[in-house]
Order: sequence, then C-alpha cells, then structure tokens
Amino acid sequence: MKISTILARKERDVLTLRPEDTVQTAGTLLATNNIGALPVRDMHGNLIGILSERDIIRGIYRQGIEIMNQAVGDLMTRGVKTCTPDDDVKEVLEAMSVGHFRHMPVVENSRLIGMVSQGDVVKLRLEQSEMETGVMRDIAIAKC
Repeated sequence: MKISTILARKERDVLTLRPEDTVQTAGTLLATNNIGALPVRDMHGNLIGILSERDIIRGIYRQGIEIMNQAVGDLMTRGVKTCTPDDDVKEVLEAMSVGHFRHMPVVENSRLIGMVSQGDVVKLRLEQSEMETGVMRDIAIAKC
C-alpha cells in the first residue's frame, strides 16, 4: 500500500509556517486545527523544517514561556525526513518509529503536497488487517 492511498483520504491543503512566524502563531494553528506538526517553508516555498507540539514543549522546558515570542526558525527541526506518494506505507511507519517522530511531509517533484501522521498510517494498516482477516474468515467458511 502506498502513501498516495492516505493522501487520497485527506484534505490536500497543507498549513505551513514561515521561519519568521512566532511560536505563539504556530501554537494557535496547531490547536485550532487539531494537528500535531506544521511544515516550515522559506519565501520560495521550499521545505526547510518542521515544528511540532513536542518542539514547543521542549522549548518551554528549556527557555520558559518566553519561547512563545521567538521565531519558529529558532525552534523548528531542520533536516526533515520526507516521503513521496509512491513510498510504501509500512516503510514510512518504520521510518517514523525509528526516527521517533509522528509526522512526515509528503513531497513530489521537490514540492510539498501533504502531511501524513503515524495515526494516518496506523489507521490504514488496521483497516488493511481487518480486511485480510475478513478474507481469511470467508475462505475458512467456504471450505467448510
């Protein structure tokens, strides 16, 4: 199963941040949209980082609530791991698990086209497992 399967089920508009946006702005976007991470793009639209709820919490722990007035660029994670629509769901989930992150930007031809979360991937894998179980049950019933 491919990442494109997940993208087909999701809203394709991707909220993003700019490095000069404040962490307060990021927190508001995360909370009001019920999401856990936002990609950060430069003025040319290139993906340059990602900011997650976890990044904000770590920033508050290290620097206090004043972090909310700082620029996203100061707190974001750089060197973001990405995937493509053609990547295998199982491999993406493994990369997320190994890398200890829950959100991955999806790029195509160097352009950000979506975001997938561990929750998206797990949901699809569970649906796939349930379908396979149903098929196996039908085969078992048919043999009786």
